[in-house]
Amino acid sequence: MNERIYLSRPDITELEEQAVLAAMKSGWVAPAGPNLEAFEKEMAARIGVEHAVALSSGTAALHLGLLALGVKPGDIVVTSTMTFAATANAIVYTGATPYFIDSDPVTGNMDPGLLRQALGELSSQGTPATAVVPVDLLGKAADYTAIEAISKEFNVPILADAAESLGASHAGRPAGSFGNAAILSFNGNKIMTTSGGGMLLTDDEAIASHVRYLSTQARQPVVHYEHADIGYNYRMSNILAAIGCAQLTRLDEMITRRREWRTRYRQFLDNVPGIEIFGQEDSEDNCWLTSIIVDPHVAPVTAKKIQAELESANIESRPLWKPMHLQPVFETMPGLITGTSEKLFHRGVTLPSGSEMTRTQFAHVLSTLQEKMETA
Repeated sequence: MNERIYLSRPDITELEEQAVLAAMKSGWVAPAGPNLEAFEKEMAARIGVEHAVALSSGTAALHLGLLALGVKPGDIVVTSTMTFAATANAIVYTGATPYFIDSDPVTGNMDPGLLRQALGELSSQGTPATAVVPVDLLGKAADYTAIEAISKEFNVPILADAAESLGASHAGRPAGSFGNAAILSFNGNKIMTTSGGGMLLTDDEAIASHVRYLSTQARQPVVHYEHADIGYNYRMSNILAAIGCAQLTRLDEMITRRREWRTRYRQFLDNVPGIEIFGQEDSEDNCWLTSIIVDPHVAPVTAKKIQAELESANIESRPLWKPMHLQPVFETMPGLITGTSEKLFHRGVTLPSGSEMTRTQFAHVLSTLQEKMETA
């Protein structure tokens, strides 16, 4: 097989093509329109929240969500170190300082014990955190039962970064419904996409209204252009929202396909010593990406060797996220670091997981893995 197999390509069908065409023919080729309103309403209903604001990216949703929570220059915002840079970048956009919390060793998500320690120390130092931004890593929701209780104890609001976890749940509640507000991403590699895009979700009408206001250049409700605040051009277009509406009708189908890959990877690895599925229990995951953890002292092959062998077969794979406290741009930022996330980064490999991947392609990935492990 010569064609490249990607980690997670957009899963686009004729349904999405028809939705875009219909939106264009309607004349609503603008950052407003019936598809945008429908997408927000349907996503809010899916997650079970009162308000949804569709935006140009998940990063924009993080930025405006933090501003709506009152984060300002000089503040400290506590977040997960194992995440994509967008989480920390959005904190810096506000002028605040990110404070990184290391990972739970099983899930890679924010360690609640470290969060409690960090909020306590920051409070005792006279520099209490202004907000907490937990991240749902690779489609597994963070431990919000613990995180919400701890944040309530210290009276710190939560902006949940659910960019990767649409369709997942925690304790029976949908990802995206936790905290004072939450954000989703519809980037091209996510479990559903609008090509680019994001959304803020909340039950708080004041937060939703403020985010909507800031996202449209902070225009005052008058006939001429009047501005009392610095705003942003962050709204999603009606055309992209049409893709979102179509994708949302297929979300469960796409999760089912990714779950199938997770199950088959797990069955394959049951017979391979020293390699296991990252995150272990996945009944509430959306299975966005399937990653493995390789114990170099037991496994027949290292994580780097697996990536190299897959690449030689034209199959894309990646390490787990490099922790933010190891990134040159953030290495001087404060945090509570135990070394867990760094260990996961060095031992983790993310495998092709996309719902658009055919069974023939998946079988090729599995046979390649088996062959390389047998010859290692």
